[in-house]
Amino acid sequence: MSIAFKSGTALLLTLGITATAAAPIVISAPAFAQTTFFDVSSNYWASGFIQELASRNVIKGFPDGSFRPNDPVTRAQFAAMIRQAFPNAPRVRSAINFADVPTNYWGYEAIQTAYTSGFLAGYPGGTFRPNENIPRAQSLVSLANGLQYASTAPADTTLQIFRDASAIPGYARGSIAAAAERRIVVNYPDVQLLNPNQVATRAEVAAFIFQALVSTGQVAAIQSPYIVGQAVTPQQVTIPAGTSIPLRYSKADKILLAKNEPNPTPITLDVAQNIVTSNGTVLIPAGSQVSGQLVVSQGQAQFVASQLTLPNGQPIAIDATSNAITETETIRRGVNVGSILKDAALGSAAAAGIAAVTGDRNIKAGEVLIGTGAGALAGLIFGSDRVDLISIKPNSDLNLRLNNNLVLPR
Repeated sequence: MSIAFKSGTALLLTLGITATAAAPIVISAPAFAQTTFFDVSSNYWASGFIQELASRNVIKGFPDGSFRPNDPVTRAQFAAMIRQAFPNAPRVRSAINFADVPTNYWGYEAIQTAYTSGFLAGYPGGTFRPNENIPRAQSLVSLANGLQYASTAPADTTLQIFRDASAIPGYARGSIAAAAERRIVVNYPDVQLLNPNQVATRAEVAAFIFQALVSTGQVAAIQSPYIVGQAVTPQQVTIPAGTSIPLRYSKADKILLAKNEPNPTPITLDVAQNIVTSNGTVLIPAGSQVSGQLVVSQGQAQFVASQLTLPNGQPIAIDATSNAITETETIRRGVNVGSILKDAALGSAAAAGIAAVTGDRNIKAGEVLIGTGAGALAGLIFGSDRVDLISIKPNSDLNLRLNNNLVLPR
């Protein structure tokens, strides 16, 4: 399951499951995914949920262009939808062979995935009942269990919001309370009627699964009066590992580092463009600052980021790195130091190297990035006629890629 992000017109990002789902998840929707159906009008109560999931290939329509929103969903079909929505859900138990699910059954792999990831379980006697229609209660229990949600308040207290709470099976009460707290429960046409033992329809399952993805921060919420409002925990948005974040450095057009810079060089850069969701919500505003260090190893430089600071001053831990930079610039004896230092910032060892080669011992402090004292590094410079330095173009070379998911408060 994915949601499109953009920065200006060039940057596309996708969000992933985190939090209690534990694993980042990205599902790319094929270009031909059908998102509109002749039997789902724009004012249909579940049209938003259906279109969002269809665009991400989590749930599909039929060859005749219909969706059949009121058709029931079997346990095997539900397992297939779960597999599409949460393809990288962590395995929490070993696979088993269900007596009524042969290996050549169309939904065999999906059922195994749903079982091993904790979303679905079997029945006594080693059966799965793949063709049995799944009740609403069971589908909600499945999502709460698979995402490892637990009720933070007494279940009976939470379930008082449903006028038919007494009809909820005993095994399902805790999980449905947890699902309600996370706003996974969607009740149409009466938000206070759960109808727990009623067979779940394709439209209802689409709503439940979409809300489960919202609850984990993978997709942006859509407005619906039928979502049960028992959110008791702050919502979060997660930008997944692998996402690129463009940066800019206003203090210099070039950074020069020695290939033997002994210590990391602290540096702070600005986010170059708004990082926004496809519906225009700004997650990381342009101008937010990213702090970290320029690290040199084996003759290559890399920006290692550790903190994102939003414009309101809120710091957020970030694990991200730039690509390794290997481009070099050679400084030779007799060169004009002023031309070298124009619009450039220097690592301390680079400054010492330039001073050793050019004989200019008066490099201005403002031209040197914070680092080890330059004077102590002169002995690290080999040769006296030239020095090879790593040359960084900070406005292009230091763009980041997230190594781990970045969790943002909302």
